[in-house]
This record gives sequence, structure tokens and C-alpha cells, in this order.
Amino acid sequence: MAERIRAARREDLNALRDIERAAGQRFRDFGLEAVAEDQPASIEELQGYAAEGRAWVAVGDAGEPVGYILVDEIEGGAHIEQVSVAPDHQGRGLGKALIARVRAWAIERGIRALTLTTFDHIPWNRPLYEHLGFRVVPEEEIGPGLRAVREAEAAVGLDPDLRVVMRLDVA
Repeated sequence: MAERIRAARREDLNALRDIERAAGQRFRDFGLEAVAEDQPASIEELQGYAAEGRAWVAVGDAGEPVGYILVDEIEGGAHIEQVSVAPDHQGRGLGKALIARVRAWAIERGIRALTLTTFDHIPWNRPLYEHLGFRVVPEEEIGPGLRAVREAEAAVGLDPDLRVVMRLDVA
């Protein structure tokens, strides 16, 4: 299969919600029912990301979305809000390719770092990001914007003790 990365379009948005729901099911194996049952971003929210050029999709042979990534700008960095790959397309480097696209986008804009929050103990979370060059940001170095992200995650039931903030310097 020859997947490729392109900007998200309005016609992709329902598929992106389906991808996130399906990808989230793996978290049940780690007792994270809340993640598996969490509702993806609304069509309106996804449209906002797409309209602002902050959403990309990985597409399969027929042009169908099989993965996606959303980015916010926080504290001068490109913050990866969400990255999801359809279960039957996982393990093929699509998450890595989506992150590479965001890295290129950030460099084009003079953004010096990518950030994200992720689970510390999930094999396809922190270890994958470390392999890509991300490092855990110590608590004392987390700025107010990323603290707000962590607070919002806690408000929807994500245990902050299981989460880390990570950063990849790109410039």
C-alpha cells in the first residue's frame, strides 16, 4: 500500500472521527476505558483545524484517510493535539510520517519545537516518541500553555500521573 500525507479536507472529517474511535480501542487493554470511550473532536472542531492548515491525513491507495494529525500552536511551539492511525494501518510508519509532515510545517514557519502529551506507560506512546527524538519535559519546565493542556486532560479523566509532556527541538 502506498500511503501518502496531504492536508485534511472537509470530506475527510467523518472518517477522522471513525479513525480515532477505532484507534482508541487499544487503550482498553491497559484499563483506560475512558480513552476508548472518549468522543473525538467534533466536525466543527476538525473543520477549524483543516481550514487553518493544521490538520493532515495519511491516505491509502484509494485516497481514503487511514490516519491523521492535528496541531495547535502553544507557547511558540507546534503542539500535536491528536495523532491517530486506523488499526489495520498501524505499524507501517504512518504516525512517524504524519509527525515528519508537522515537523516540516513547523520548520517552514520558524517554529522551533514540537510538543505533545502522551501516556508514559503505553508501548506505542512515550517509547515511540522517544525513538523519534522527543524528550520528556520536566515538570518545572512546563509553561502555562502546556499546563493548561494537562489540566484540560485531567478534567476529562486522564490521570496526570500517567501522562508526560514531551518536546522535540526542530531548529
